[in-house]
Amino acid sequence: MQVNINGIETRYVLSNEGGGPWLTFIHQLGGDLSVWDQLAGYFRDDYTVLRYDLRGHGETAVSSEPFTIADLSRDLAALLDALDAPRTHLVGMSMGGMVAQQFALDYPSRVDTLTVADSTGGTPPEGRALFDQRAAVARQDGMAPLVSATLSRWLTPGFQAAHPEAVEQISEVLSHTLPEGYAKACEALRDFDVRSKLGAIRCPTLTVAGRHDTGTPPAATQAVADAIEGAQFELLDAAHLAPVEQAHRFAALLETFLERPV
Repeated sequence: MQVNINGIETRYVLSNEGGGPWLTFIHQLGGDLSVWDQLAGYFRDDYTVLRYDLRGHGETAVSSEPFTIADLSRDLAALLDALDAPRTHLVGMSMGGMVAQQFALDYPSRVDTLTVADSTGGTPPEGRALFDQRAAVARQDGMAPLVSATLSRWLTPGFQAAHPEAVEQISEVLSHTLPEGYAKACEALRDFDVRSKLGAIRCPTLTVAGRHDTGTPPAATQAVADAIEGAQFELLDAAHLAPVEQAHRFAALLETFLERPV
């Protein structure tokens, strides 16, 4: 389904067989809503599950102007408005985790719970140059040169060997991400930093990291939990896409977290 959000044609998928509370999943840089297929299937009987493609990803158009993570937060607010969703449980992975943190700060009354996977509260100085490099490669040479190194960061060799079909789907989505969408998102990630503000988040929060994540070390995700009062931190045997590699374990953690009394 498509809807115009802040002037951008945006793709979303809604699964509401259960008609329960809203549960929104936000994907990673170079991904799209399909990365959540398995988890959406798991939760759709008890929740109204929303997935969508961020600007310049999947089947959502690229904005003509540069954008920030705060702009992506506003996109989500507008999407929820368009769907008459007053509030939601929020799950974000990698770049999606940054959007989720920003949204929890910008719209605290609209977040029931916050789950941040394989993400950070701010890009360190050494990471800023990496994002600039990736943006430059995408603009100059397209996505192909970025795929192999990205997959090696995202998924452990063991998972890649055992689940070639999952790897193929993720690789296909990454390969077909619009280079300008990817580049603009890299620049948004480069400039993201809410570390000094995270203490203002008051909703129940779960953070999850992959033990073998070299792109976003587990300590960076744990730092998000440490900054938010009462937040929970879990470590899974995975690389950067922990909710993909450890889908059953992540689903169990999320289910328990969502059902606990506030």
